[in-house]
Amino acid sequence: MNPVNLFDLASQQARWLSVRQSTVASNVANVNTPGFRAGDVEPFEQVLDKSRVAMATTHPTHISLGSTKDQFAVREVADNGAAKLPSDNTVVLEDEMLKAGQIGSSFQLNTSIVKAFHRMILMAARS
Repeated sequence: MNPVNLFDLASQQARWLSVRQSTVASNVANVNTPGFRAGDVEPFEQVLDKSRVAMATTHPTHISLGSTKDQFAVREVADNGAAKLPSDNTVVLEDEMLKAGQIGSSFQLNTSIVKAFHRMILMAARS
């Protein structure tokens, strides 16, 4: 059985949130590392823009279109012109904590949407 599109989208967002969470954790862990450059993951909207809907091959003789899994690009955060630290580090701890809060909220929203959709499917199946 093929996955329902909403479940696939939610799992893709959960993977993206995991990558973003590990990037933020790396930034926080290296807050005192001299010369460390803070990173962030490309916005999820850009990931969706790059995604393409591909036809599924349901038989081994079907031609595969070579669709690949999306990779989430971790990029260096642009210097925001804040006060230069003596260590030449670009991590702003307050920004990283805000990002961590946003990630937690996004995980909760993602889980709530999946639960609601799952309940809806179960109700439809019981009818």
